[in-house]
Amino acid sequence: MAASVQPACLDLHFSGKHPPLLKHNAIFVRCVSSPNVIPEADSISGPPDIINTSRDQRKVVRIAWEKLVRWSRSWRAKAKTDVLERTRKVVVLGGGSFGTAMAAHVARRKEGLEVNMLVRDSFVCQSINENHHNCKYFPEHKLPENVIATTDAKAALLDADYCLHAVPVQFSSSFLEGIADYVDPGLPFISLSKGLELNTLRMMSQIIPTALKNPRQPFVALSGPSFALELMNNLPTAMVVASKDKKLANAVQQLLASSYLRINTSSDVTGVEIAGALKNVLAIAAGIVDGMNLGNNSMAALVSQGCSEIRWLATKVVSLMCVYNGFIESGFYPRNSPL
Repeated sequence: MAASVQPACLDLHFSGKHPPLLKHNAIFVRCVSSPNVIPEADSISGPPDIINTSRDQRKVVRIAWEKLVRWSRSWRAKAKTDVLERTRKVVVLGGGSFGTAMAAHVARRKEGLEVNMLVRDSFVCQSINENHHNCKYFPEHKLPENVIATTDAKAALLDADYCLHAVPVQFSSSFLEGIADYVDPGLPFISLSKGLELNTLRMMSQIIPTALKNPRQPFVALSGPSFALELMNNLPTAMVVASKDKKLANAVQQLLASSYLRINTSSDVTGVEIAGALKNVLAIAAGIVDGMNLGNNSMAALVSQGCSEIRWLATKVVSLMCVYNGFIESGFYPRNSPL
């Protein structure tokens, strides 16, 4: 026998002295746990005009709330549609596994969207354009027909709305310096590259503006636990985009998010990049623990301690960068010096 659950009510009765604006010396208020349930007039004791006023106020609040929810849903849907409708062309720098997977994913987001892949291998370029396969990394996966490969940087970057940078970190600086003349100063760069540059220990958020000679180049860092093969197979994946520009982060989120790819947003660019670089070290250590059969306790301790150290280091790096930027502005530290 099913039991019926009634909304909880709290009856409050106030008496005594009240402001002159109140017509009665006693006020009866009933608080109901559910905003959709309005008590019947017979169940409420008190002056009739107060009962009617209370009912009318709850009705007004409920109607206003429903309008707000409908407006919010409509605004979100419109914003999502606007980002995709405005986007005509996306360029992917690099023809590796993750760059190819992201190019295929973005191309599937919109049928008429042009996705250009800038690759250096002419054989891979020919394979993508003629057979719709990346013969080097995904020979068995067919790419969408709106994915186009080219070795011409100028043609790839022309009129692009977004740029996905998938070149390895160690080669990014020299690569970007070679194409800097073709990059629009307002073109948003979405970095897919994880790691720190050897010797300088620079992050991609530092490498890209420096190589392009544009400190205001729009930048977004994309990171998260993701394998290119699983992304190509449309398996559920979650990643995060980080940018100091909240509107840009939201736009990239709407551009990339899909039914199988969840995109979260963050303003902590440094934290996302540091974690994206150091989690690989933790992953290698986890593989060693598993290979040596050290057990689940060791694995849990490793992951817990590793995440704690990554969080600590990211916090220290952010603090150091704040001091570093302060020295630059005051002129006590050369701007081109590595952090």
